Amino acid sequence: MPTVVRNETDERDALLAYLESQRAGLRRAVLGLDDEQAAARPSASAMNLAGLVKHVARTEEVWVQGVLLGRAEKAGSEEDYVNGFRLLEGETLAGQLDVWARIARETEAAVLALPGLEDTVALPDAPWNPPGMKVSARWILLHLIEETARHAGHADIIRESLDGRTAFELVDLAAREGRPMG
Repeated sequence: MPTVVRNETDERDALLAYLESQRAGLRRAVLGLDDEQAAARPSASAMNLAGLVKHVARTEEVWVQGVLLGRAEKAGSEEDYVNGFRLLEGETLAGQLDVWARIARETEAAVLALPGLEDTVALPDAPWNPPGMKVSARWILLHLIEETARHAGHADIIRESLDGRTAFELVDLAAREGRPMG
């Protein structure tokens, strides 16, 4: 569920604000849940809230650090992708939220340090990417907003299936607890 995004100062700031707003929607969907609840699969889908948090965090890291900044060690592997939708032994929802907060700070720093949003990078070789396609930093940020929003919507449905709490109720709860709205 969207909330009102803060007023932006320029395009870069607007893209970061909308990305943070979508992150906040997913964070609200896990508000007050323990690891067992966050790992539950209350529908026919294999998706769970903890896995969505982990996936979106890792996706953001791969796109910004791996693709945009060209850091090969952050590019990810097929195993990372498969394991990215569930908590592994020793992982917790709180730990994944902390990892995502760190990645979000790194994303903001990277985007603010870019000379512009027009610079392009090649998409990685993958069956779902057109061969030789190049994308701008702007495209990557828009893609991250799209990806995060899509999964925030999934999270709303999963949360409501778990305990009946709707996005509207969770916005209210977050506001009462003084948590960032987005």
